[in-house]
Order: sequence, then C-alpha cells, then structure tokens
Amino acid sequence: MSQRTPATPTTPRRRRTAGLLAAVSALAALGLTGCGAHDGTPAARISASSVADTASGPASAPTAVPSVPRRTAEGRTTPPPWPVPADPAARVAAAGLPMMGAEGQVMHIHAHLDVLVDGKPVVVPALIGIDEQAQRISPLHTHDTSGVIHIESPVKAVFTLGQFMTEWDVALDAGRLGGLTAGHGDTLRAYVDGHAVKGDPAALTLHAHDEIALVYGPAGAPVEVPGSYKWPQGL
Repeated sequence: MSQRTPATPTTPRRRRTAGLLAAVSALAALGLTGCGAHDGTPAARISASSVADTASGPASAPTAVPSVPRRTAEGRTTPPPWPVPADPAARVAAAGLPMMGAEGQVMHIHAHLDVLVDGKPVVVPALIGIDEQAQRISPLHTHDTSGVIHIESPVKAVFTLGQFMTEWDVALDAGRLGGLTAGHGDTLRAYVDGHAVKGDPAALTLHAHDEIALVYGPAGAPVEVPGSYKWPQGL
C-alpha cells in the first residue's frame, strides 16, 4: 500500500499572506480608478479600496489635510511648458498635503485653471498630485489635461491655488509665473470668473466651479480672458 504525504495545514498566517498577495495582484490588474478624464485623455484613478493605504511615503510627508492651507507657491523658475513633476509625492509633501490610498469622499468639488502666456494656452498636465506607481493620490489633483482641478478630500477644508502650483512645481506670486517675471513691459494678471484679482494669486481659495486664469504677456496686449468653463455633466 502506498503512503500518502500528509497535507500541509493552511495556517491563518499563510491565509493572510495569500489574501494580501491576491489583493495586490487584483489592484495591479485594476489600475487606478476614480472620477475620470473628460478630454479624451486616459484618466488616472485610485481605487476606493486600495491596499496601498499601508504604503509609506516621504518621511516628512503630512498624514492629514491641514486646517490652515499654504497660501504661497514654490517650484520651477523656468519658462513653460511645465511637465508633470517626476516625483509627485515630494511635491505634494511640499504643498503640505498628504498622499492617500483613495480619493476622499467628504468634500468633492472642482475648479478650472487656464494659463495663458503671450495669448497662447499652456497645458496643465495630467497626473499632478498622483503617483501611479505607488497608487497614491493627493486630495488636490488632475486626472487629465483639461485644466480641471479635482478636490476630493476626506475632510472639509480650504484648498488654495498655491498648494496646487506647488504640487505642479511651478513658482507663482504677484510678479512671477515659473521663469516669467513681470516688468519691462510684461505683466502677470490673475482672474476669477473673468474678474481681475489683486495680490498674490497663490493665496486664492479654490471654490466649486471657479474659472481661474493666469495671464502673462505685454501690458495692453488684447487677451480674451475666459469668464467661465463649460463643465461636463457630473462635475
């Protein structure tokens, strides 16, 4: 009679390990999920049930949305274009915001940003505030190149243009946009819903359906400043 090899018992620890590996595999297959793109560009998204909640970020990265937001911006001082930063988590940390494993569900609003330099649009890139490889996302981010800024936060809070520009890694203040500076006949102007605003535009609070325009170019040059944005259904 042949002898049977005793079956190796499945311990709770092995079951947990197998379950975690299966979850990670499923997440990798699923990719990022969320509210999506609206200009034909593939959307970057984060799963609402992501095991990446346990992933670690930069040691200095905040773990919660701040009660007092940053109202200044720091970043590149180079001419446009300004592509998405190579290290999104570092830029989100610089903005004082956390990287999360899922989009927040408590606060969900959108604003729109236009950047015009010498009358020509500058692309606001997709994936600002999103780390696809680590499956992490800031409560303040972009999914596509439409210029729509998504605010999807786990708490109600104030978010600013300065936070967003810091995530984008583009310097901004009353006289500077990246490497473009006011003076010698050039001006930097900021508008909200078509109305000019004074002071440092980085201090602007982002509200639902704001149309924000940053306009740089020769003083007196005719520029068509957008007063509104045609919002897709569902935003």
